[in-house]
Amino acid sequence: MRKLLHITALALMLLTAAQGFAAPQKQGKKSLQNQIAKLEKDISLINAKLEGNRRDSKQALSSLTLVRSKVSTREKLIREYDRTLSTLNDSIRTCEREITALQNRYDTLQRYYARLVRSSYKNRDSRLWYMYVLSSESVGQGLRRFSYLRRFSDNMGQQAARIRETSARLEESKARFSSLRQEADRMKGNAVKERARLQDEEAEASRMVARLNKDGDRYRKQLQDMNRQKQELNRKVSEIIRAEQEAARKKAGGGKKGGGAPKTTVTEADRKLGGEFAANKGHLPWPVEGVITERFGKHMHPVYQNVELPQNNGVTLVVKRGAPVKAIYNGTVTQIVVLPGYNQCVLVSHGTYYTLYTKLRSVAVKSGTKLSTGQQLGTVDTIGGEDLFHFEIWKGSEAQNPEEWLRK
Repeated sequence: MRKLLHITALALMLLTAAQGFAAPQKQGKKSLQNQIAKLEKDISLINAKLEGNRRDSKQALSSLTLVRSKVSTREKLIREYDRTLSTLNDSIRTCEREITALQNRYDTLQRYYARLVRSSYKNRDSRLWYMYVLSSESVGQGLRRFSYLRRFSDNMGQQAARIRETSARLEESKARFSSLRQEADRMKGNAVKERARLQDEEAEASRMVARLNKDGDRYRKQLQDMNRQKQELNRKVSEIIRAEQEAARKKAGGGKKGGGAPKTTVTEADRKLGGEFAANKGHLPWPVEGVITERFGKHMHPVYQNVELPQNNGVTLVVKRGAPVKAIYNGTVTQIVVLPGYNQCVLVSHGTYYTLYTKLRSVAVKSGTKLSTGQQLGTVDTIGGEDLFHFEIWKGSEAQNPEEWLRK
């Protein structure tokens, strides 16, 4: 009888060991792969624009801006490759641990099953089993022993099935490990190539700076024209927003002119819409697809390092020719103006916030048009051979950094 108890104990241990096994956990890399695809797409767009600029010697300064944008994008791409490679290496280490655990589990199942089979073989005489049941002290004990032996027989088949299942999962993990290693090797190769391209692009930027320095008078004249255009844009936008705020103040009957800063009053509807706009900070859609070439704030000139450029109240992007421009949130078209270097500009009110869309060729809206998120405003114009789009966000009369408001 002791042998029978020993056999059953082995079966129960085997059952517990099989149930304790956990399936391998998979790590997703979709977001990293999407980011890499976007950066590669951005670099392709910059390369296409650079190819067009090379046919026009007047675009040397624009080409430098594009090359530096490409350098910055390439650096981001390399960082994403490194992050993806790190994730892959983590997955490889996890997979190695899974394989070790599966192999140990498989070996344990095999050992216990072998012992179980040997014990069953030694006690194969059916009379022994019958005696075990018939020697019961009561009918209840006999039924329990009979059920006990029947479960033992079932367990034999179950354990064999679990061994086959563990073996299959072990082979799957080994195949996954091999696939991860191949992907990691490919990612390493891509990172090496991107670093070599980055060095070439940095060298190209240095050569461009040297060429531009040789023809300093010509490009200083371009710089003066660009600065005047930007200053006029900043002045005009501030003027329009102040006029809008003053009109809102008068309409609401708040305060009187004179004696310090004018008191501004907003309607409850404006306040609500502004609150909804603010609640979406960091999640608003981009008005157009493109690559940022000039960021928000104060910057030094890319060639003449001692020259500070006028405040940039938004972001400038290089885009595909004729790219559609869309409203980033519900609002109302406040005004459409035409400015030198920026062509048609659309100012949209979102309650207490404003968005400005500039360098447009065709405009599909007019002053007073009610807009919904994603509604097309127009298309980007080609100005001086360049396909650039400039965008701004204002909180009242205070310019905001669009990159903090739009989706990453």
